[in-house]
Amino acid sequence: MSKARADHLVNASQIFIVEDHPVFREGMAQIVSGESDLHVCGTAGTAAEALKEIPRIKPDLVLVDLGLPGKSGLELIKEIRLVDRAIKLLVISMHDEALYADRVLRAGGDGYIMKQENPEEIVHAIRDVLGGHIYVSEEVMASGNNGSPKKLPKEKVKARPLDQLTDSELEILEALGKGRSNQEIARQLRTNAKTVAAGSAKIRRKLKLKTDNALIRYAVCWVESGKA
Repeated sequence: MSKARADHLVNASQIFIVEDHPVFREGMAQIVSGESDLHVCGTAGTAAEALKEIPRIKPDLVLVDLGLPGKSGLELIKEIRLVDRAIKLLVISMHDEALYADRVLRAGGDGYIMKQENPEEIVHAIRDVLGGHIYVSEEVMASGNNGSPKKLPKEKVKARPLDQLTDSELEILEALGKGRSNQEIARQLRTNAKTVAAGSAKIRRKLKLKTDNALIRYAVCWVESGKA
């Protein structure tokens, strides 16, 4: 290894990528590696893999996708925060920012950016979070309290029906929309089918849907709309 390359690895901020789609994971790694002040120190396709590697590698920032198989990106953020308050956590996701950004920030994340953003903006978000700032879109920032998106007013947070759902209820709704059974959802959430059924009933009441079939139709339409 050349001295210049060694100096780059020492001085660059270390970025760990958690993304289950190999093509996007590789593309994201290329974007990050193309910056002289950033270095990809590791990648993972699941939360379980990430939780094994992150404590060992100790990156400066973790890029997290929300839609991971098994344990979700939101749960991953919560678990990392239990053991490390210093590491920076930036979500990069296809999920609706208006619905998920506040949940990510309350879970301990430091920012949220959509995958559709151009590479330059993604790099800007990474540097912004590394610099100690919260990164969210202007729309989310505008809904904050005194400029802080971590303190959204309750009337903003509860403005829409889906905002009434807990994080686990939102996961159940998304899984239902993808055609998964209660047993499959139970395995995903590490619980039992009875708990999933009870959660589905709560979701139905909160969304004011009269039947289980109506809930399934709602979930499918929501997922297919691309906002899940």
